[in-house]
Amino acid sequence: MENYKHQLNYIKAFVFDVDGVLTNGQLLITEKGELLRSMNVKDGFALKNALQKGYKICIISGGNNPGVEKRLADLGIHKIYMNVKDKMDCLNEFISDENLELKQVAFMGDDLPDYHVMQKSGLAVAPQDAVPEIKKIADYVSHLNGGNACVRDLIRQVLSVQGHWFKP
Repeated sequence: MENYKHQLNYIKAFVFDVDGVLTNGQLLITEKGELLRSMNVKDGFALKNALQKGYKICIISGGNNPGVEKRLADLGIHKIYMNVKDKMDCLNEFISDENLELKQVAFMGDDLPDYHVMQKSGLAVAPQDAVPEIKKIADYVSHLNGGNACVRDLIRQVLSVQGHWFKP
């Protein structure tokens, strides 16, 4: 894990899972059966900032929630894959569409469906509360939990190293 800082220099794109990364992984269930999630506004700010600086962002989720998709689209994210069975297919499509190399992609995931994609990405990142199998293969494990600004932690590090983060 100590060598991950060098990899930050190559990152041009971020790919995120939703549940357990952009959310805390908990679901609130209404009486009508709707599944409600919460997202951190600090992650939202960082995502928007990265997009404004020219970084590519992609969301790949096994879940399917119109509210989540709308929130992400409102932030300016256009590559949103929901209800995904094979995340590697989506990652390959994304890097092909955006003319990227795998080493230029940071992927943050928290659970077993993210395992193979993380193994192939240039920088594999996990929230602090990711499952042990994911933390074991992560190049970097954030000190923050999913839904608690772990996405901002990653984006801030990459943009800072590359001279694109906030300068007072």
